[in-house]
Amino acid sequence: MIGVVRRAVAFIARRTGRGRSLYKRLCSPSAFEWAEYLARWGGLHSVGQSVRISLGCNITDPTLVRIGSNVTLADCTLLGHDGVIRILNARFDKKLDSVGPIDIRDNCFIGYGAIVMPRVNIGPDSIVSAGAVVTKDVPPGVVVGGNPAKVICTTEELVARMEARAETYPWIELIRQREGAYDPRIEPMLKVMRSTFFFGEKT
Repeated sequence: MIGVVRRAVAFIARRTGRGRSLYKRLCSPSAFEWAEYLARWGGLHSVGQSVRISLGCNITDPTLVRIGSNVTLADCTLLGHDGVIRILNARFDKKLDSVGPIDIRDNCFIGYGAIVMPRVNIGPDSIVSAGAVVTKDVPPGVVVGGNPAKVICTTEELVARMEARAETYPWIELIRQREGAYDPRIEPMLKVMRSTFFFGEKT
């Protein structure tokens, strides 16, 4: 019965955009499914192909966010406005406004807990590390981290380091046999091999 209800909720949400909170809570859509939902019903300026958005991603001003293709947003925050405006307007008797776009280009990853401030462009092929606070534009093809975020290395340098490290793992041949990011034929064996490699045999 629960399965029938979930399918019905998912169908209605995807077709009409209604029941957003229930869809998230009851159906737990994948990052790919949630990105598809937001692309259609989330009010984002535009969304490219093969995008993944975590359910914990917080986008305060969707109309000011443009997302390219092959982009993953973990549980990060995209801030499109400055929340202090109301206080400043009241204190100084002003009519200020402070908003700005966030433009995330193709092949980017925004990590867990990262915060991207208004008026920021994330260049193509770039990675924002977990916990980073991005206050200015990120050049193409780099990895940034820290608060405020600074360039750590190029994306190509990161790939080279990860490739060298992967070659030392005894399960690298299984990775090469993998079909997609998750292969149910291989994952159970990978879990055991990784745990044993890092922590030794269970006692």
